[in-house]
Amino acid sequence: MFISHSPLKPIGVIALLSLTWLATSVAAQNASSPIDTTSSQFKVPKLSISGKTYALTPPAPGTIETKPIPKPTPGTGSTGEKPVPASTPGDVQSEIEAVKAENAAVREMLRTMEANQKALLEQVDKLQKRLDGGTATAVLPAGDIDPLSASVSSIPPAGTTTPVSQPGAPIGKQPAMERYQDGIIIWKTPNDALIPFLLKFNDDTQLRYMNSMAGDDTFTDHLGVVRDVHARNDITVNRSMFNINGYMFSPRLGYSLKVWTSAGAASIVVAGNISWTFSRKLTLVAGYTGLPGSRSLVATFPFFQAIDRSMADNFFRPGFTQGLWAFGMPLKGLTYQVMVGNGLNTLGVSANKIDTGLALAGSVWWEPLGAFGATGKSANMYDDYTGGKFRIRLGTSFTRSREDRFSNLDVSSPENTALHNSDGVLTFSTGAFAKGVTLQKALYKMWAADWGLKYRGFSVNGQYFARWLSEFEADGPIPETSTFDHGFELTAGHFVVPKKLELYGRGSMVFGQFRNSSEVGGGVRWYFLPTERLWLNGEILRVNHSPYGGAFTPYTAGMNAWVPMIHTVLAF
Repeated sequence: MFISHSPLKPIGVIALLSLTWLATSVAAQNASSPIDTTSSQFKVPKLSISGKTYALTPPAPGTIETKPIPKPTPGTGSTGEKPVPASTPGDVQSEIEAVKAENAAVREMLRTMEANQKALLEQVDKLQKRLDGGTATAVLPAGDIDPLSASVSSIPPAGTTTPVSQPGAPIGKQPAMERYQDGIIIWKTPNDALIPFLLKFNDDTQLRYMNSMAGDDTFTDHLGVVRDVHARNDITVNRSMFNINGYMFSPRLGYSLKVWTSAGAASIVVAGNISWTFSRKLTLVAGYTGLPGSRSLVATFPFFQAIDRSMADNFFRPGFTQGLWAFGMPLKGLTYQVMVGNGLNTLGVSANKIDTGLALAGSVWWEPLGAFGATGKSANMYDDYTGGKFRIRLGTSFTRSREDRFSNLDVSSPENTALHNSDGVLTFSTGAFAKGVTLQKALYKMWAADWGLKYRGFSVNGQYFARWLSEFEADGPIPETSTFDHGFELTAGHFVVPKKLELYGRGSMVFGQFRNSSEVGGGVRWYFLPTERLWLNGEILRVNHSPYGGAFTPYTAGMNAWVPMIHTVLAF
């Protein structure tokens, strides 16, 4: 509800104040001790409206016609109509007492009217100041806009219902809008604004220390070639993503402007999305995002149970690309996301190098007992931070993409780094399948099934993966016509101190065409403020022959080592 700021009606205000003065004047004439209306206690109020000044003065003496009350004569009534008996001394005394009591009541009434007049003058003064200032403070519903920054453009038209304040009460005093609403609200127009828009800021920042020095320096691939293992001992701003988002012109028309950086990978990506929401069942988006081929790519980052995605997930999953996708909830508890994009991972790859084949991916998940997580940004988190009722999540995903190495054949290292063989060698690198032979194209297909459960601070989450590579095109003969790899990941955690301290364990395995790999680890997560958007992790991993390497992940190809890590995440 808004306080109306339409021009005050002079006649109505003058009438209201004049009636107050009239009542004061009439009552004063009947008091045994009249109050002087010229006293300093009775200031004449003035009101300026549209450049005109109105003096609200009491009636001048003699302007109100009064008739004298005739004195009764002995033996007659006050009007001379009927004879009345003469008063006795006792009756006179009673009348005097009655008049005194009446006078006391009138005096009390006058004091009350004087107080009301003072409050009315204060109200007029406040209204005058607000008219002179040209702006006003609006009384807004929670979540509309900060009342302190309301402008003339937000003033409702004349005729808007205005709440009536009690005398002396502050006008327009309402709590300020909560600026944090699943992100920092920079500006939000009222719902009935001519051009509605929302401007919101979100950030995900991860700081990490990791050390893989206590491991092997080399590994041997399935062809017997000895390769180097890149050891790490570094502190990095591993990820930092700034996101300005909201809606424009209509709450249905969404936008997102994102800057994604990784100091560990020396990578910066500037991306944008535009969306249109038809209903709860369907929203269409065009822009940059992850292909929904794994649970970790459907709005779960960075709320994983461990420090990062597992070794198996990084090996099997698709990556990030540009494209068109749709998501929604057609039935209660059932959510889907489908996408068509340029490829498995086109970060940093120019459009003239991307092949003409498109990637297709889709994911669907069911939460039959209610939402798996809290509402908002952390809705899909793996932990049971809230410690609530029993919850289940069941999901499945599928991805298909015809992949190209994105580089000329005379370059041994490909720009397409989305695919690794199970021995840790990049699929499109020269010598991955046969010495001196380079794979140019391959068909990638991957299916995943995930599940999770939560109950009173305890949570378990798992996912199974199966990947097929086929339809090879190479610049020479290779012994394989296709490969098949499969594996799983599993995490479990429990809050030993509710919403404060969690202990967890994790593991994953890859059963590959050329080698099997595994990892096992555990850690502690500390939420040192009362929010799930900020935490500190300490974790140690034992990795056995990692089949995957990525600069912003904890893994390097061929890694066979103990890996201690510490990281903190701020995600708002």
